[in-house]
Amino acid sequence: MTDRTALVPAGSFVARLIESCPESWEAYTRHRFVAGLGDGTLPEPAFRHYLAQDYLFLIHFARAYALAAYKADRLDDMRYASATLSALIDTEMKLHVQYCAGWGMTEADMAAVPEDPACVAYTRYVLDRGHAGDLLDLFAALAPCVVGYGVIGEGLAADPATRRGAANPYDAWIAVYAGEDYRSVVRASVAQVEALAARRGGAARFDDLARTFRQATDLEVGFWQMGLDAAGRN
Repeated sequence: MTDRTALVPAGSFVARLIESCPESWEAYTRHRFVAGLGDGTLPEPAFRHYLAQDYLFLIHFARAYALAAYKADRLDDMRYASATLSALIDTEMKLHVQYCAGWGMTEADMAAVPEDPACVAYTRYVLDRGHAGDLLDLFAALAPCVVGYGVIGEGLAADPATRRGAANPYDAWIAVYAGEDYRSVVRASVAQVEALAARRGGAARFDDLARTFRQATDLEVGFWQMGLDAAGRN
């Protein structure tokens, strides 16, 4: 997969966070799970386990944006958090359920799946950073997921080694995260972090925020590995 960071402007606060943990970021965006999505070789049990856990993840992600609205002290920040929360609950989760139906998985099935320790670790870490810190701390923990999926989708779509169309059972997943709708989500997230960093002393707090970003990125690596590990148990 080629390196593509057009979604993250050079010199932006998010770009600096990514540059602060190159090994973690590469392990995340170039994970074997991601490579398997690109060439279509990812074992189906790995993807199914990931899909079910991603449903549970989205629930906690929505909680994190509800916390962001509570933590906000400006109306524009509240609107951003509220709009994202609404999009997660009213749109993204419905789309996820519809997509999973194509794999023979119902919403009831996914809701009944025990939460994997990797999902627990990641989602609770994000919520903990939000409770313990301020809005910028929370968004530093959220950024690897929001931005990383866009970078991964863009990279897979641009990579000549990626199999597209009916030849790849994961082509629809790639199309979602390489699509313009999701690119708009990433741009808005990058802009939000930039604005918060400017207002909340991001430069002076960079080392602490970079640690949060790196830890969340490492937990993303664990989320991918979770799927492969589950496939190995089957």
